[in-house]
Amino acid sequence: MDEDTDIEFKTTGSSLLNPLSDLVGVPLDQVNFIACQVFGLAAAVWFRLYLTPQFTTPEVRHAVAALLGASFIMFCFGWYAVHVFILVLACYGIILKASIHNVHRYTMVLSIGYLTICQVSRVIIFNYGILSTDFSGPLMIITQKITLLAFQVHDGMCQKQEKLTEDQRRLAVNSKPSLLKYLSYNINFLSILVGPCSNYKDYIEFIEGHHVQARLRRVKDSSSQQNGWVKVPEPSPVRAVINKLLVCVGCLLWFFIITKAFPITYNVDPQFISEASFITRLAYAFISIQAARPKFYFAWTLADAIHNAAGYGISGTDENGKVSWDLVSNVYIWKIETATSLKSFIDSWNIQTALWLKSVCYDRAPYYRTALTFVLSAIWHGVYPGYYFTFISAVPITFAARAVRRNFRQYFLSSHQLKLCYDVVTWAATQLTICYIVMPFLLLAVEPTVMYYRSMYFHVHIISVLAMILLPSKPRGSGTLRTLSHARHSNNNLKVD
Repeated sequence: MDEDTDIEFKTTGSSLLNPLSDLVGVPLDQVNFIACQVFGLAAAVWFRLYLTPQFTTPEVRHAVAALLGASFIMFCFGWYAVHVFILVLACYGIILKASIHNVHRYTMVLSIGYLTICQVSRVIIFNYGILSTDFSGPLMIITQKITLLAFQVHDGMCQKQEKLTEDQRRLAVNSKPSLLKYLSYNINFLSILVGPCSNYKDYIEFIEGHHVQARLRRVKDSSSQQNGWVKVPEPSPVRAVINKLLVCVGCLLWFFIITKAFPITYNVDPQFISEASFITRLAYAFISIQAARPKFYFAWTLADAIHNAAGYGISGTDENGKVSWDLVSNVYIWKIETATSLKSFIDSWNIQTALWLKSVCYDRAPYYRTALTFVLSAIWHGVYPGYYFTFISAVPITFAARAVRRNFRQYFLSSHQLKLCYDVVTWAATQLTICYIVMPFLLLAVEPTVMYYRSMYFHVHIISVLAMILLPSKPRGSGTLRTLSHARHSNNNLKVD
């Protein structure tokens, strides 16, 4: 028994905090991760206050950001950090040497291929995640950044501007980055452990000190009281950081009080399945999935706060004229918990990954864009069968959700009471459907996934197929263009995590 315990908590990272791990009863790799993120928060404040662009050259800011990021992954993952450096340097070689016409293709194949090899080896070595060290997380973020930049370099140096979308033109990179900029963008301490992925031009503007002006200048330009561009003072991120840290504290409390009381694996407990009614099993699935979300909320919100503490993350201003610090936000918690459609849920969950999928796959695929985007998402996540159950199931369920909304929503808009009833029903349906879809993602293996779906009688799959078959296709006539436009818009972000 002791031997099994030692295996379970083994880590390849630093053992410096092992006494703290034993004290709090948390695996050492998780303690190392939180310690690095807390240190990263302090380093971000120092980076903003003492390495300001006004008094520090971009080269120094790039070097410090990259060195701190490299230190973080070596502290957390030990020798496994070499995989990050191999992938980054190999793909930089492609940027330098490959034909600009194919640089995005070669980069995509190499980065996804290397990531997949590492994930396969992790499954074999760690036997479905029993060992606690997971070095694939940073590789997943690096893969997003590397491929996104390769496509943006291709757009800026090869594609004709008229063939690009407005976003592609805005984010196109017109020259190959230097090694220092490439390393800084990919392994900076702000995002190396948990992301999120951000655009290369946004990051370079931040390092060079143009981020605030680039984001808030449009507000000044569009104001009737301004004549041309006026320099904007840099806003303080303190309030935004404190608010996000309070959310993190709430997520931690939720995790220790609620999450551990409702383990996901109980959904496939044979005794529970045989003795509990279908409604009871459905209710437990809902509660256990709700309880599992705060660990993602915590990691993504803390990462967002670290970016903001460094002065990075301004997206513009909200409807009240206040500065919005959500450029690199990865989750909108309130929108997720109150989502009344699959689209609104997806749009608010793992946002930057969804934008990456849209940029490198959905916007560029010539056909079967929805299916291909879900497949890429599954491959990117790893090789556990549960991922493929989740994302392949999401394809027909997504189409069915659109069909239901398209055919029934208009009948509930005539009064406030009807609309309220519609929202309540669609909220419940959305949340239960999300539970059904993502359960394999958390169970990982084939046997528990099939056991869970059997206990649920495959009801969401069956309802989705029937909805696709029986409900009318897109209406014809004057509303056709509007319907097509809405369908395209509803595809903007297609990842379920």
